[in-house]
Amino acid sequence: MKEFFKEVIRINMMEEALDKEERAQKLFARLNVMEPPEYFNWAADIFEDLHVKETPEKEALIWTDIDTLETKTYSYRTLSQRANQLINFFLKSGIEKGDNFYMMSPVLPESWFAGLACIKAGMVNIPTATTMSQRELEFRFETYFPKAIVADEDSACLIDKALEEIDIEPTLKLVLGQKEGWISFETIENESLEAKAAKTRSDDILFCFFTSGTTGLPKRVGHTAVSYPVGHLSTTVMIGIKPDDVHHNLSAPGWAKWAWSSFFAPFNVGATTTGFKFSFLDGEQYLDAVSRHGVTTFCAPPTAWRMFVNMNLDSFNLSCLKQSISAGEPLNPDVIEKWKNHTDTEIRDFYGQTESTAMIGNPPWMKGKMRSGSFGYPSFMYDVALADNEGNEITEADQAGHIVVKLDKWRAIGLFSEYIGSPEKMSSVFVDNYYYTGDRASFDEDGYWWFVGRADDVIKSSDYRIGPFEVESALVEYPAVAEAAVIGAPDPNRYQLVKAYVILNPSYQASRELALKLFKHTITILPKFKIPRIIEFVSEVPKTISGKIRRIELRQIEIAKQGKAVDEEIKEYFYWDFPELNLKKKFT
Repeated sequence: MKEFFKEVIRINMMEEALDKEERAQKLFARLNVMEPPEYFNWAADIFEDLHVKETPEKEALIWTDIDTLETKTYSYRTLSQRANQLINFFLKSGIEKGDNFYMMSPVLPESWFAGLACIKAGMVNIPTATTMSQRELEFRFETYFPKAIVADEDSACLIDKALEEIDIEPTLKLVLGQKEGWISFETIENESLEAKAAKTRSDDILFCFFTSGTTGLPKRVGHTAVSYPVGHLSTTVMIGIKPDDVHHNLSAPGWAKWAWSSFFAPFNVGATTTGFKFSFLDGEQYLDAVSRHGVTTFCAPPTAWRMFVNMNLDSFNLSCLKQSISAGEPLNPDVIEKWKNHTDTEIRDFYGQTESTAMIGNPPWMKGKMRSGSFGYPSFMYDVALADNEGNEITEADQAGHIVVKLDKWRAIGLFSEYIGSPEKMSSVFVDNYYYTGDRASFDEDGYWWFVGRADDVIKSSDYRIGPFEVESALVEYPAVAEAAVIGAPDPNRYQLVKAYVILNPSYQASRELALKLFKHTITILPKFKIPRIIEFVSEVPKTISGKIRRIELRQIEIAKQGKAVDEEIKEYFYWDFPELNLKKKFT
């Protein structure tokens, strides 16, 4: 297995794009048909036996608090030793292989210690976002019992309330700081720097991610000892991280994206990863930290990229930057262009899920060949296709369909093992040798893929099916618009109307005149059936912590408004109230 990781290092260090693409295709062709070994422990077999063994003093982690500028660095050897100390304390406390471990804290070095320790000890790692409410924690704890918990002081207080409410008590509670009833994390420093790795089977569940719940209650996504570490070779190649890179990912430890890009992608090749702790996302402070630490590969969600391109980028030294990556939801072309003008790097979009690793994207060999708004090509690890509503594979260009992973030739190693405890959900997404992602897309005649939206987000208006992203993209092209979120609002005649929630840039004010300009702007760009019928100006829209718009929540707001008197404080405008638009000619 180690040879695959070494080959990825060699591929990412190649300079010639065509050679890199050809080598990557051959590597995944071998990996896709390989029978996994009976036992595999990534922490022992790759992190330690490859990187700690060959480059023990190399920086593995640079952590900084961007509010206080406190900085800590850890070598590969030191990171391994901290994880070993935690493993020894777990064993002493009665925590063993297969036990459930919750980690709930902001971006702190202990997140990396704990992540590495869980893999090596064979425990089930359950990342938990600090934005969780007490009720959400109760749901998680009742659904998946916490044998051990590590949390910061603030999170520990909320966790205690949730545990008391449902009458559950874990075996071990470690706090990053001090709290009554909890053991201080500093206690592990008395433990030995050496620890024995658990004998983990390749199919052992080692990761449980509660999904972000964009379309319903969170699901428990189970990944194995192989599917995440080895599966993220696709992510490592897609980003293009080299051993000498300083990688940064703007994500919180409570979600899968942190494991993707802050942990496995850089550590798979022995690179340096960085973590920035902050109380709120201040663009000035954040890009200053990117500059100070010489970040060379930078991954951020669309929300952050939109913020960054509206700043004075000339005030930051971003000369070290070589790769810029986006994931979560597709970026609008003008954001990509603005960032490129300032940094000479193209923001390369890629796509994946909690249930997978990087599935579709723009790898480094796409430089100069990307198409704005496209999220690239399928990864060589996945046999990706489109299916229509009847389950037939779509082979013609420019036809929207369900993104599926074909399973008849091989089962992608990065695909999750199961929705834990939900066989009915498994049977709904694994159908006829397809895994249905729940997302929709199309591809053009040259093979470039284009995101349409969540299958549940598709707007049905009269006889038309409309993806929200194209409408959002058209709106944000207008200078006044910072961000847009589009949904289908209930309508008795057309089933749904296209409604846009619009966030304005700071120098603009919501008004009837501006709404008119936006209606006129979309008329010049979109087909008539896709034009927003309703525009509402708002200061924010609900999102997951990873920056994905929670359209389900917006739809619920619209449903709740039905039959109620209009709130005069809501800045909402309807196209039929604008005679200036000459509706008979412009709208259908």
